[in-house]
This record gives sequence, structure tokens and C-alpha cells, in this order.
Amino acid sequence: MHSGRKRAGKPERLDRRGRGILESRTMDHADANGKKAGTGGGLPFFSVVVPCCNVGTRLRGCLESLLAQPFRDWECLLAVEESEDATEAVAREFAAGDARFRVSTGPRTGSCSVPRNRGIEDARGEHVLFLDGDDLLVPGSLARIAAGIAGRPGADLYPCALRVRGDIAGTDGELRDNYPPGAPAEMTGPEATILSNRYRNDTPHPQMQLTVFRRAFLLENGLRCIPGLRRQDSEFSPRALYLARRVVPLHVCHYVYCTHPASVSASERGADTFLGDWAVTFRSLFAFHARVSREPGFDRRVAEGWRRLWLSRLFGYWFYPSRVRDLPRRRRAETLEILFRDGFSGLESLAAGASAPKRAACRWVERFVRHPALRPAAEAFFRVYFALAESRRR
Repeated sequence: MHSGRKRAGKPERLDRRGRGILESRTMDHADANGKKAGTGGGLPFFSVVVPCCNVGTRLRGCLESLLAQPFRDWECLLAVEESEDATEAVAREFAAGDARFRVSTGPRTGSCSVPRNRGIEDARGEHVLFLDGDDLLVPGSLARIAAGIAGRPGADLYPCALRVRGDIAGTDGELRDNYPPGAPAEMTGPEATILSNRYRNDTPHPQMQLTVFRRAFLLENGLRCIPGLRRQDSEFSPRALYLARRVVPLHVCHYVYCTHPASVSASERGADTFLGDWAVTFRSLFAFHARVSREPGFDRRVAEGWRRLWLSRLFGYWFYPSRVRDLPRRRRAETLEILFRDGFSGLESLAAGASAPKRAACRWVERFVRHPALRPAAEAFFRVYFALAESRRR
């Protein structure tokens, strides 16, 4: 799958003012109705996909941050779900004034998955960028990203960086970048997976808001979000990164991730929050690992990073002592049954290269699901498992 790289294109030629060919894309022109249209006479360079639901008070600032970009060769796909506020009205206001904005509507689905999928399918641009309707673009960032792409054209993924702004303690001002400043200028997907896992201590940030994707890559690989899945980035990101043939980290801070009382990150908390979503996520990722790990040339270091992250979350979310205390056993069993609806082969494949304690823990997960009478014993095993793990860290 990753047996060779495409050769990087030549850096873009600059004129005497230091402007590149892409700068011609910053020019506006108007259609017959006087509305601003996409520039360059062909397909837009960027398709900016904006899922919108109940963000009426914040959507205007989001779209104004896009309009203020000096780089103007883009289209914006406003995927609006049924809202209780003025979200759709604000979206249509922007579309009425600028033909680069396109509005599509649909029923509320409970997550960004369906709007993002609709954006991927409707996009016409060379590159796709995801922007949530309550977040912002950093001034001038599209031009910097376009210059980076011009220097190494044709990559599948261009990871960037974001800055957190908001109300969650300890995160305001945090800069998120999955790659160190000295990262290779270009990598394969498996190489990028290994590096990001090491750099982020096996907890790389999800990719969708951090990354510019080549649209053809998304279509060729059928990369979509699972409909209705919240925190869908955690399921989408490992697959997309691994499948990429060329990954070019740009380190451009282009995105302001805004947390606020109504955002998903701040408003939905508690032991049971997202447990069903994590079950669906792990079911997909375990199956993905089982498939790609059988392919010729699979790098086992990729599996090592996935195993550390995914198994630690599986054990922690369902069996950490505080979770056992706060979550009814029935709820934990129900969601694990969702995870293992298709059997345990995916878990067994992932656990095959794990340490003896982790393999034993995986067997107790299976017993917990298969044998209700053994559920208290499984919880007792994990009390000892976590106590030993914490003693080793001291």
C-alpha cells in the first residue's frame, strides 16, 4: 500500500515581489449578479466545510474570519442541520452576498458526521478544510497553507496546528500540533502515524480540524465519518493518517478552537458521556487494524502505538475503579456488547503483540461480556491491574 512515494513537485516560482503563482488566486471577480464568485476560473483551491447546528450567535464570527482571509480562492459549504436559533438565516445571509458560500440543509443527526460527509461529497475544491461553525480561522492562515502546499504539491494530508480559546480550565491558549518542529518535511502515512504517536505520548490530537486533506484522497479511499457518531474525529483520524501516501506537516497555526458552555467539549460531561460513541469507535478501529495488519509490509510499530492508546482507553473507560463506581454494570455491559457485536477477533488481533498483563486484561474484557456471572471477578481483576500499573509509575 505504501511501497513508494510520489516525487514532490518543484517549489513555486516567485516573482520579484516575492509573490507566487497562487497569489493570483487572491483576486476577486463578480458574476452577472454582482456576487463574488470563486476565482481562478476553475475549481476552487480550498473547500471549507462548515457543519452548523444551533451556532447562530457564533456562526457570523466564523464566516467573517473566512471572508477576511487575503487568499480568496475558496468555496464554503455550509452544511446546516435543523436548529432552534438563527443558524440557517445567518448561513443564507452570507450565501446571498457571496456565491462562494453554498448552503445545504438536513434534519438534526446529533453530531457533525453527516454534515461533514455531505461537505466531502459536495466539495469541488482541490483541498478540503473542516471548520466548525463556532470556531475561527487565524488571519492570513489560508495564504500560508497555500504557500506550503505549493512548495510540496500533491500530498494527501497537510497537518497544521490550532490554538485553543475558551472556558475549559488548563486549555485556554494551548497550541496543538501533532508533529515536532524538526519533523521530516514529508512522510508516508505509517511514518507519520509512528511519529505523532511518539511525539504526543500515544495520544495524538484528532486530525479533522488540524489537517487540510486532498479531496481526491478522501474520495478514493471512501473516507467518511460514521453517521451520528460524536467525537467522530477519533475514529476518522487514525484511518485517514495511515492510508495517506504522502503527509507534509506545515505547522501553520490556522485554526482557533473555541470552547464555551454550549460546546460539546464543555456541555456534555460525566462518566457515561460518549461511552456508546467510544464503543462504535473502537469496533471500527479494531476491525481496521485487523485488516491492514495483514497487508504485506505492515510496520508493527504502527500497531504498537495503536495498541497502547486503544487498549488503555478500553480498559480505562470501562473498568477504571472510579468508572466502575459511577457507571452501572448494566450500562458498561450494554456498550461493550455494541463494541463486540461482531465478535472478539479484532481485539484478539490487536492484543496479539501486547504484554502479558494486557493480554490477560483483554481476556477478562471478553469474559465480562460473554459471562455475566464473571463480571464481579473481571472488575476485581482490573482493580488489581490498575493498582499495579499506578505503583509502577511512582
